[in-house]
Amino acid sequence: MARPKVSTLAVLIVVAVGVSTLAVGFFEGCAHKGDVISQAEKGEKNRPSIAETKAIAEEGFIYGLPIVMNYAVMYEYVIDRNSGQFKAPFNQIANEARVFTYKDTAIITPNSDTPYSILWMDLRAEPIVLSVPAVEKNRYYSVMLCDGNTYNYGYIGSRSTGNDLGDYLVVGPDWKGETPKGIKKVFRSGTQFSAAAYRTQLFNPRDMPNVKKIQAGYKARTLSAYLKKPVPPAAPAVNFPKADKDLVKTNFFNYLDFALQFAPATPEETEIRAKLARIGVGPGKQFDFNDLSLEHKAEVALAMKEGDKKVDAAVASAGKDINGWRVSGAGGDAAYYHGDWLLRALVAKAGIYANDAAEAMYPLTRNDADGQLLDGSKHKYTLTFAAGQFPPVNAFWSVTMYDGKTQLLIKNPINRYLINSPMLPQMKKNPDGSLTLYIQKDSPGAAHRANWLPAPDAPIYLVMRLYWPKETPPSILPPGEGTWKPPGVMRAD
Repeated sequence: MARPKVSTLAVLIVVAVGVSTLAVGFFEGCAHKGDVISQAEKGEKNRPSIAETKAIAEEGFIYGLPIVMNYAVMYEYVIDRNSGQFKAPFNQIANEARVFTYKDTAIITPNSDTPYSILWMDLRAEPIVLSVPAVEKNRYYSVMLCDGNTYNYGYIGSRSTGNDLGDYLVVGPDWKGETPKGIKKVFRSGTQFSAAAYRTQLFNPRDMPNVKKIQAGYKARTLSAYLKKPVPPAAPAVNFPKADKDLVKTNFFNYLDFALQFAPATPEETEIRAKLARIGVGPGKQFDFNDLSLEHKAEVALAMKEGDKKVDAAVASAGKDINGWRVSGAGGDAAYYHGDWLLRALVAKAGIYANDAAEAMYPLTRNDADGQLLDGSKHKYTLTFAAGQFPPVNAFWSVTMYDGKTQLLIKNPINRYLINSPMLPQMKKNPDGSLTLYIQKDSPGAAHRANWLPAPDAPIYLVMRLYWPKETPPSILPPGEGTWKPPGVMRAD
């Protein structure tokens, strides 16, 4: 696959603006005719001060970061056919009969455990019916439903609905119809555009034909097609703005304007949306950074930069430090976040589209057991699971290697991006029954090659994935307080 023209989300969304805050005092009062902040609230009493403008823009950046990140992924996957990451048009499932590799760059911290099937739904005209086949009981699969707010509003699959075949209805935020016969459950998206991420367990490379058969059984149909009734009027055509990294750096709020028109406000959003309206941001508005006065440009640029730093700091300190790993809850629905915009942003930045904790847990680390930064250019490392102390799961577990700077999978000589529990029969255990993984950039030699997780010649980012974690001890649940603890990464040299 060719490298995409659109940069990775990690780079796309990071704000690196060079506007000097010294301009604030010097250019104070130099407003532009089209300055949306100056026009947002009429009258001197309602107009936000410079300090208020900065505070609102900073909070708005944190609130909007997951929404804009999601839009950028949607644009690459279903709108821009030349992005290098295009999957399929709206309402069509794209089955990937492979796992993600270093060539996949649209999503940071991608999962290379399970072949994906990707569906983006346009729910404006009518709902979508998702049909799943019967899947053998020992194979884990899940369909995560995630809206434009990055809320996981429902699941279909082994943990949530079982492995039997079934039809499920996904409806938009304003749908008021009746549930048809034959539908097992109705899921309501909080936004008009929504994603479904299908994860199908792959036992080994020889198992891929079986995964393909299951993927062929995943179906998405409009409700009218499912009921064999007349098609309703089509939704209006949309002029989707190009997801461009240079434009996002300055016109972040213009992308947020666009995305919010398809996302009715929830009760938790009333306050933040009212604040954003005071600086000219909201559904149906057009925030143009270039039209701002120089003082407003300086404050908005600084606010976005400081907001991004807050998100990075939150990612670094999220959850509980256990043997160098950060262990915390993952994604969730609107009730889970409950208006905590920083929590939502840090989850998106750490790994957008993370599962709920009940579906998967994600211990992650950039540090060894002594708190030193992991760096493949400086050290070799080991990770040892004691006998009988593998991650406790109902499905399976993995340890995945990423570049510490980009959070992307790395190119390596054996095309191995992770080590997971289905690989255990091919791995070499220690005499006491423990298992040691060798984490380094160069081969550890023939004796340990089966247990080698290739590292970059650079900083390292490691993520464990525990799919369908057990709830009874030993368990990693509740997040950060469970009885099972991930072992620390040790320097081997």
